[in-house]
Order: sequence, then C-alpha cells, then structure tokens
Amino acid sequence: MGELTGKVAFITGAARGQGRAHAIKLASAGADIIALDLCEQIESVPYPLATDDDLAITVELVEKTGARIVACRADVRDREAVKAALRRGTEELGDRLDIVVANAGIAPMTAVDAWQDVIDVNLTGVYNTVDVAMKPMIKFGNGGSIVLISSVAGLVGVGAPIAGAVGYTAAKHGMVGIMRAYANFLAQYSIRVNSVHPAGVNTPMIDNDFTRSWLDGVAQQGHGGPDMSNALPVQALEPEDIANAVFWLVSDAARYVTGTALPVDAGYVNKR
Repeated sequence: MGELTGKVAFITGAARGQGRAHAIKLASAGADIIALDLCEQIESVPYPLATDDDLAITVELVEKTGARIVACRADVRDREAVKAALRRGTEELGDRLDIVVANAGIAPMTAVDAWQDVIDVNLTGVYNTVDVAMKPMIKFGNGGSIVLISSVAGLVGVGAPIAGAVGYTAAKHGMVGIMRAYANFLAQYSIRVNSVHPAGVNTPMIDNDFTRSWLDGVAQQGHGGPDMSNALPVQALEPEDIANAVFWLVSDAARYVTGTALPVDAGYVNKR
C-alpha cells in the first residue's frame, strides 16, 4: 500500500518529460492516473511535440507500477475536450479525483509568431484544467491537491524580446495569480493549490536545437538576456526532481501547504 493508494490523479502533458515523471511517481505511490496530452504539433512551436507513441510509453510505464491509467488525447486549449477526458477518467477509475497536476506547456522561445499559442496553452490551458477539475473535486468531497507546473520564468524576468519568449514568461507569471486565487477559493473545500517553479529541466522541451540556440543567444553578453545559470553546480534538473516536489505537495506531509510558489531550481531564483 502506497501513500496515495485509492487516490486518482489527473495530469496534463503526460506523454513525456515532466508529465510522464509525475505520472510514474504518483502511480508508484499508489495513485491511479488520468493522463492527457495533445499528441500533435502546434505550428508555432519549433521543436517536435509529444506523439501517440510517447503517450503509449507513459501508459506502459504506469501500468508496470501496478496502477491503473486512463490515457486521453485532448487539447488543454479546448475546455470541453478537457472536461470530456476528465469525466471519462473519473468514471473508469471510480468517481473520485484527489490530485491535479496542470503540467501541459510549450516553450516556443525562438518563435516570433508564438505569443497567442503560448498564452493559450500555458495560461488559458491551466485555467481550463483547474476550473474543470475543481468541480468534481468539490462534488466528490475528498479535498485534494492541485499543483501548477510553472517555471523560474514565473518568478523572475527571464526572456528575450521575441514573442514566444515574452509570452512564456507572461504566462508563467500569470499561473501564480491563478494559483493564489484558487488557493483562497478552494480552501473551504480542503483543496490545496500550489505552483512549482523549476529551473531548466532535462526534457525534450529544453533538449532540442531550437531551445538550445535560444539559451546560447540570451547568455551572450550584449544580447539583453539574463544569466541563465543556477547557483548550485548543475546545468539542468531531471524530471524526477520536479516529480519528487509534486509528490510532497500532494501528500499528507504538505497537508497545510497552500498558496505557495515553490522554486525547485538549484538556487536559480535566489541567485538573481
């Protein structure tokens, strides 16, 4: 019996990277998983997004833990699609919802035409996820925990004067406002809401030619970009590092933690 046995977790952007790590970590602790991902390309994103094959691997890895999983293709920008996926998952897994991890996001840092897409996915998509999920959580009456996966870009002015990069920082800052508002509103139902703010994480979102070129560019003197290095001597965190923080936030060990923006960043924010 794991600490999360009997609980159901809804995770967006679950096909790979951080989302997959969250799914495996929570499943390993006993939670059943509703995994959602778009599994198709967004035109303004210059690197490959997750595929159906990626989502299938997440399903396989979760099932290896002994947990159940319902995997759905849906776009977080489409409120009704998110609602339908969540309904299907909760019906198949026993009419309960205890944990929400709003993880889906894009980082089209080098794209000059990506403002609307990054706002729609990273901010409106998070709003859609929380607003759709809170209603069954309240109805089921078990309390619970909602975690929004933001970024150090939600706490400091990371970016470059490119629509994709500025939009990313704006959206990640906006997530903090969403988190704080819902933390206040949902406290009466014993539902906690927090955000996690990673520094660079070793996932396909970062480990691609386009993002690496952007990071190299903003690091060069005279380009107007910030110092992107961490305080601790590590270049990038691993997805499991973020999943461990999410697990703590959704566990009883953090039962009185709500309304908090938690950096998991190797000292990046403190260094600024």
